[in-house]
Amino acid sequence: MFRVPISVAIILLIAFGGATASAVYALKVTVGFGSIGLGAWRAWPAAHTENADPYAKAHRARSGRLLLGDAEGLVFIAERDDSGNRLTTDCRYIVVGQTPPARFWTLHATDANDVLLEAGEQFPSAFHSNNVLKAQSGAFEISVANRPQPGNWLATGQESKPFKLVLTLFDTPTTGGSRVNELKMPDILGSACPDG
Repeated sequence: MFRVPISVAIILLIAFGGATASAVYALKVTVGFGSIGLGAWRAWPAAHTENADPYAKAHRARSGRLLLGDAEGLVFIAERDDSGNRLTTDCRYIVVGQTPPARFWTLHATDANDVLLEAGEQFPSAFHSNNVLKAQSGAFEISVANRPQPGNWLATGQESKPFKLVLTLFDTPTTGGSRVNELKMPDILGSACPDG
């Protein structure tokens, strides 16, 4: 007597549960279409505009973050070094080179859920164009590691986990242009990892 309603309820539960799980998975996996890759760095120039695809709009709504407008800036994310190895807090990396032209830029590290890595208040967890030591040419070298390093050091904390580097360019002439693919980004060099 209750076999048919129970079967229908189970089918609906599987359908709605599966649809919800697949939608959440799709939003976590991608920021949207139209990404560009420059070495280890990736950006989604259209994700912040009104012309963004539905996945980008849903990702933006789900994250609840205020994003930069088309003319305000561009965000680049790196999850791997230039050799293609996943960034992990167990290893030491060197970010070296120059950023594309921008009035101001920032660099910080986040975990897989885009939460800023906690390294402790006494340790540097971010750099920007006004507090990084640079050469006369404007090039810089930033060590990214869980232990103190000489010069520019970006702390990643003691917890062992993968992380992302986030480079944000503010007020840059390259946003929205067709020349974004021609930009020269800083290199991310894997320097040292524990034996394992």
